[in-house]
Amino acid sequence: MLPDLAPESVAPALVRFLVPGISGRFRCGGLSVEQQTARLVASLCPTELVTYRKRSPDHPYLDDCLAQEPPDPQVLWVVSWGFDVPGLIRRLNGRRVVYHAHSSQYGFSLPPGIPVLAVSRNTLGYWGDRAPRNPLFLVPNALEPVWLDRGDRSARQRRPIDVLVQARKSSTYVLSRLVPALRQSGLVVEVQIGWVDDLVDLFNRSTVYLYDSVEYWRGRGVTEGFGLPPLEALACGCVVFSSLNHALSDHGVSGQALNQLGCGRFSFDLQRVQAAALDPDAWRLSPQDLDYLLGNHSEALLKVRWSTVLDQLDALHSSKGPELRTPSRLRLRLESRLQRVQRVVKRLAGCHSSTPN
Repeated sequence: MLPDLAPESVAPALVRFLVPGISGRFRCGGLSVEQQTARLVASLCPTELVTYRKRSPDHPYLDDCLAQEPPDPQVLWVVSWGFDVPGLIRRLNGRRVVYHAHSSQYGFSLPPGIPVLAVSRNTLGYWGDRAPRNPLFLVPNALEPVWLDRGDRSARQRRPIDVLVQARKSSTYVLSRLVPALRQSGLVVEVQIGWVDDLVDLFNRSTVYLYDSVEYWRGRGVTEGFGLPPLEALACGCVVFSSLNHALSDHGVSGQALNQLGCGRFSFDLQRVQAAALDPDAWRLSPQDLDYLLGNHSEALLKVRWSTVLDQLDALHSSKGPELRTPSRLRLRLESRLQRVQRVVKRLAGCHSSTPN
């Protein structure tokens, strides 16, 4: 916890979440998370969604805000959209900014003092290495209440879909090799393509869920920021086989919450998925362990986490003194080489001094 250093309150009177747009090609998991977070934080202080690429009649536009409003220390700006972050931080120079970090490995560096609110331990560790002197916080994403309220975790009867795969983000390995083999073995395999009105119902009708996003994210050069689909499947009582890339490793040890998909040999994957489809109870988490895992990703807990972080950000903003800076990698490497040279010089000097005349 940061110490209570504030001589006066600088609690945000308004938190603005920046998104490129709210419709069309901007509809994705990242947008849903920012909308959900803005809704939850609104119970703590006023919030707004502000767009910066595509105007929306229902939301402020960044250009207008910057042109009409001087910097206000009681307005907190939240940036999150990967490749847009460096440019947005430059445009918001002189204003309070935090980075709500989802995926990582975009290649940019953060200015000193910009707080990072990471949604996963994987992303937190990335910035803990790349910006170790910036304020770092962990605020994992939350499941929408519909998954906890309507998800069928009773596991009382056989489900009509043996194996469910969502085509988007899925690997060639799963779609072109594993799915045909599972169908040939007699299992009912559903590959979801396109929009589904009721995802909870689809998951409730499925026994096993396969999620293999490693090829998708490696091909784009960035990381899986959080990985909600496996948690959504668990909330509906599915047995989950998943790649363990990036933030997916946060969700539990392989063989417990998530079973590794792509585990050494194709025949081994095939055998385990078949076994889980035929006897899912032998593969499911205990009700107590599942309740703990899902409860740790509830909206109620996310709101508590954001409340704590906002308090710490207020104390940080009120503290005095210059911001800490992270030494560059080049400087650290040069210092390391210099230390090695100095050690060699000392050894050589010691050898010469001990040599008899």
